[in-house]
Amino acid sequence: MSSKVLSAAVVGLDCQLVEVEADTTAAGQAKFFIVGLPDKAVEESKERVLSALKNSGFSTPRGKVTINLAPADLRKEGPAYDLPIAISLLLATGQLKDWHDWSRQIYFGELALDGCLRPVTGILSVCLEAKRLGIKSMFVPKDNACEAALVSGLEIFACENLAEIAGHLLEQKKLSPFVFDNNKADVKLEPSGYDMAFIKGQAHVKRALEIAAAGGHNVLMSGPPGSGKTLLAKTMVTILPKMSLSESLEVTKIYSVAGILPQQMPLIKIRPFRSPHHTASGVALVGGGTWPRPGEISLAHRGLLFLDEFPEFPRPVLENLRQPLEDGVISVSRASGTLQFPAKFVLIAAMNPCPCGYLNDPDRNCTCLPGQIINYQKRISGPLMDRIDLHVEVPKVKFDKLSENDQSENSEAIRQRVEAARDRQAQRFLDLDLVTNSEMSSRQTREFCVVDEKTMTLLRQAVNQLGLSARSYFRILKIARTIADLAGKDSIELQDVAEALQYRPKVE
Repeated sequence: MSSKVLSAAVVGLDCQLVEVEADTTAAGQAKFFIVGLPDKAVEESKERVLSALKNSGFSTPRGKVTINLAPADLRKEGPAYDLPIAISLLLATGQLKDWHDWSRQIYFGELALDGCLRPVTGILSVCLEAKRLGIKSMFVPKDNACEAALVSGLEIFACENLAEIAGHLLEQKKLSPFVFDNNKADVKLEPSGYDMAFIKGQAHVKRALEIAAAGGHNVLMSGPPGSGKTLLAKTMVTILPKMSLSESLEVTKIYSVAGILPQQMPLIKIRPFRSPHHTASGVALVGGGTWPRPGEISLAHRGLLFLDEFPEFPRPVLENLRQPLEDGVISVSRASGTLQFPAKFVLIAAMNPCPCGYLNDPDRNCTCLPGQIINYQKRISGPLMDRIDLHVEVPKVKFDKLSENDQSENSEAIRQRVEAARDRQAQRFLDLDLVTNSEMSSRQTREFCVVDEKTMTLLRQAVNQLGLSARSYFRILKIARTIADLAGKDSIELQDVAEALQYRPKVE
């Protein structure tokens, strides 16, 4: 006897439906086969499923059992097929009655040996695809229920064990659809302890970070050790605007697939801050692997990617950032195919001016040889430097400034300006798939960043004298557009472009 139920395979950040077919033969030697390109975790499902069936009070098949995961040319990975395999076996052996709407239900979950359900990754991607295809209901582990319920229009059944699902399907004890409680799902976050008001001095750096937060621009901070570069980067999170629901779903989907979504926070509402160590590999940074997974740049999507000790990263690793910094996506190509992961993040990089860190320091002498300084600075390629919008010097803070008791402007006041600037951008890009000024193409930059003749003359002189590239020219216009948005202006003025030019490096 054969049977069929629906499950799903997570491919990258997307999902594809999988038909789980079971066929049993009473005669012959007891054998259990799983076909359809399963990985090791799927092959081991037979041991978990048979033990779960026995310990849940069901009989196990005695003859030959064949489980087919269709389509057969799609690789299947992970333990989430345990539950659909068990349900399909119960149908094939007649322990569950067949029904006509099997094509409108999805089963997704890992089974423990006692029949309990364990949480799995990628639930949000499966639910979004199920809704798109008109699937009626989903059976998921109880710990995944809040995440699954983020997608409206689906009946989510939060299940604790296999026996509970069987009782529902046999109509012995019906399960009620899970109801998402926003009050319980919301996590009250404790204050981070960081605030711009507690940072002494560095007014020009705070201004650059405000511009970066408002327009989604990349920043490179250079200064001696202890000048506050790391503290400024961590505090920048407090001035970023709150995420919209669509942005939260994008980020939550990535974290769900990566398997690092906190159970107590089914919907991520705070912008990510990722800070990989400089020993991170290229795969860890951009994603990949035998089964491609999102890397740090995708985990920083719609948030911040902080690269401290920027030149200490291996140059080949940093060169991987070129495409995502330009396109906002990363394409991971393998022999089996190509996957794309979103990577629209704000890059905040920090570096010392030389290996010892005290080049041009007025109080300490640099001990580096000229060749060492040149080699150190050449670890970051010109094309990568050209993709960084704001280059800021972070000098050492004097004692008089450190000992002041007066607090500067706090993060909340800065965030209000940033959110007002983002609102202006949202109105500007109402009919476009854009969020920030930094995402504009060259054609869109010409459309939205119109300047008068006097300002154009200044830009012409800057391009000729500083040797700016075409990319730098358009990035200056985008920064000027953000500066104007922060000031609440509809048009770009001369002083906006002049300020934007100040953030270009002195030597191109």
